Amino acid sequence: MPTVTVIQPTIAAEQNTKIRCAAYCRVSSDSEDQLNSFMAQTRYYEKAFEKSDREQLVDIYADEGITGTREDKRDEFQRMIKDCHRGKIDRIYTKSISRFARNTKDCLKNIRELKSLGITVFFEKENIDTAKLTDEMMITIMGGLAQEESTSISQNMRWSVQKRMENGTFNPPSLPYGYMRRKQDIVTIENEAKIVRDIFTQYINGIGMETIAKELNKKHIDKGSKGFIWCKNTIRYILINEKYTGRSVFRKFYTTDNFPFKQKENKGEFDQYLVQETMPVIISEDIFEKAQHLISIRKSMGCRETAKYPLSGKIKCGNCGSSFRRKKINNTVCWTCSKHNINAADCELKAIPQDLIYSIFIGLCNKLFCNYKTILKPLQTSLQDLKLKEITGKTQVMDIHKEIAKFREQTHILARLKTKGFLDEAKYIEQTNELNVKISKLQSELKKLTRSDDEDEALDQIEMLTDFFEKREKPMTEFEELEFESIVDKIEPDMKRECERWDKSYAGWEKEVEKVRTYIKDRKAFMLPEIKAWFGLSQEEFDKYFG
Repeated sequence: MPTVTVIQPTIAAEQNTKIRCAAYCRVSSDSEDQLNSFMAQTRYYEKAFEKSDREQLVDIYADEGITGTREDKRDEFQRMIKDCHRGKIDRIYTKSISRFARNTKDCLKNIRELKSLGITVFFEKENIDTAKLTDEMMITIMGGLAQEESTSISQNMRWSVQKRMENGTFNPPSLPYGYMRRKQDIVTIENEAKIVRDIFTQYINGIGMETIAKELNKKHIDKGSKGFIWCKNTIRYILINEKYTGRSVFRKFYTTDNFPFKQKENKGEFDQYLVQETMPVIISEDIFEKAQHLISIRKSMGCRETAKYPLSGKIKCGNCGSSFRRKKINNTVCWTCSKHNINAADCELKAIPQDLIYSIFIGLCNKLFCNYKTILKPLQTSLQDLKLKEITGKTQVMDIHKEIAKFREQTHILARLKTKGFLDEAKYIEQTNELNVKISKLQSELKKLTRSDDEDEALDQIEMLTDFFEKREKPMTEFEELEFESIVDKIEPDMKRECERWDKSYAGWEKEVEKVRTYIKDRKAFMLPEIKAWFGLSQEEFDKYFG
């Protein structure tokens, strides 16, 4: 008969370690109990874990006033998932499946992802624990019901919006440049309205959109809440916006019926609604139609859509923060700072040839390909060691979360009082601003205490680069667009910092760089005679090796 020996567990000490739990809360923007729900949920979970011997609450993640149908719109939910991947959480508690997600697909995806990490989720309302495998079918059913509920709510809201469009009472959430709200009315901002009129006049008189934008930037005309730099697309948006004539076309865009909900341009799929006298007139119908006719003519003459290039949206000026745009200079494709392109005096950073950017990328890739084991691997190890250290000041972090929740609750109270007429506009703005300042200060403190997240992000990037070079078989010989897209997020030329290193102005830096370029160009001519003399080579020997 076989002999059986029982091997005692060797990790008994670890069984006494408390399970690290997180709570996820979400307050729907349409909730009647939004005033109290956020703080109520926060207090509920804090109290629930106070006397637990087996579990400890490590963090509370809460999204406010955000739809559950789109997980990419839930910042706190995304932070929780990241912390799960970083090994900070063992178990998640949430009130219900509808709080966790109203999208069945995303719900199941996240649950399975968490399970693969060894993390369980408990849904209190449904009494479903993902630690029990048999509950997955129940999750699917309940998730489907939650999704159906969300779809129903969304359809009701869209039906309401459509009815308001049909009867002409729809109130747009945002207003074009030149308008503002004054209580329930829409009024013009006269100085901005004058700019709009000037734009239409100039365009009809033959001045192009880009030229108009350049002139506005030269005059330092403020673009209001939309930003400070005028561009061709901004001018175009103003010229084609019928609202300046006092009428509005509703349903230019529509939302898809299926998850994930997406907004698309209405190209004839649904009815549109033209409503007259929706706002004060800034531009007459005659001038507006002249502008539309001119836009149509210029388009038919060969204007083409902006092409997408590998470098598009990737380059930000380190001097002024503006985006770079593609431009041909003397038949050479270059990328130039938008602000410098409008007015060279506003930013001194000159255009950079595209081929130079490509060659630098190829050179850096090949250097890392040959040396990633000595450059990236030690850095990866160091960051992994930091990751293993416990995050200090966790109690302080929780206290700050509580304070933020308290101040946010107060902003809800103020909003409710204003809506019911118990608080005037000026007092509401004053007190809300005070609370927002307090929240911002607390969020800054929180960022300092959780700075380890930046280290985690750096580690993720280094691991991605290491994996990239481990899979690569040979050095790069020409620019590879797919590889560039996968590993380069942003390019930021910073001449100011570079000039400071040289203790020079930009012009002085250029002169020094030109000396280096000249030396590199003429290096062969300098070096070869020196080599010949050093080794005592005859002309015949020299020609044999270097001819």
